[in-house]
Amino acid sequence: MTGRRRWTADEILDTATELLRTGDAAAFSVRKLAAVLGTDSSSLYRHFRTKTELLRAVADRILESAMAGYRPEGDWKQRITATAVRVRDAFGRQPQLAALWGRAGSGGAGSRAVMEELLQALRSAGVPDEQVPARYHRLIVLITALIAADAAIGSVPPEEYEQGMEHFRVSVLGADPAKFPALSRFAREVRPLGVDREAAFGELLAAQLAEIEAGIS
Repeated sequence: MTGRRRWTADEILDTATELLRTGDAAAFSVRKLAAVLGTDSSSLYRHFRTKTELLRAVADRILESAMAGYRPEGDWKQRITATAVRVRDAFGRQPQLAALWGRAGSGGAGSRAVMEELLQALRSAGVPDEQVPARYHRLIVLITALIAADAAIGSVPPEEYEQGMEHFRVSVLGADPAKFPALSRFAREVRPLGVDREAAFGELLAAQLAEIEAGIS
């Protein structure tokens, strides 16, 4: 009698990544993953003790791919920007997985590579060591939030996105001036969520870096 195939950790992660990329990440389960692999959940738990541990490993794979071949260039702001853009682009290719980084965290080799580069860049900027952890935390929270928001919009089908844009235009331009005076005043200038995402990403990150620079004594 032939036994079930023993899947390696890398093969499990390959399949999990594909499931998360093409399906609803919120509905992902170890049981569904096991069914796709033709095995039972217990065999997967030999490699990953919990679902969260598995999700962390998937998120870390994305970070590893983002940092593959990276070499620090330019000043500290250029290094931080380059790292953030690399991570954004890596998750942008697999938008369903972007929320995993913020929700499940990581802690693996990919996460350590991102952390090391950001911390090194902050130190090279002249940020005092006692301030580096707090500066890093604010920076990574911003980057994670921007990437998650960008990826969430990027995962919306084009037709659904256009319907959302039309709904935004109708609801904003048709706002009652008596109830929403400020909204009515700026209705034609306010841009919907999702417009100029790349520019907004760069501007918000640059503003954070400018704040860090201003605080360096």
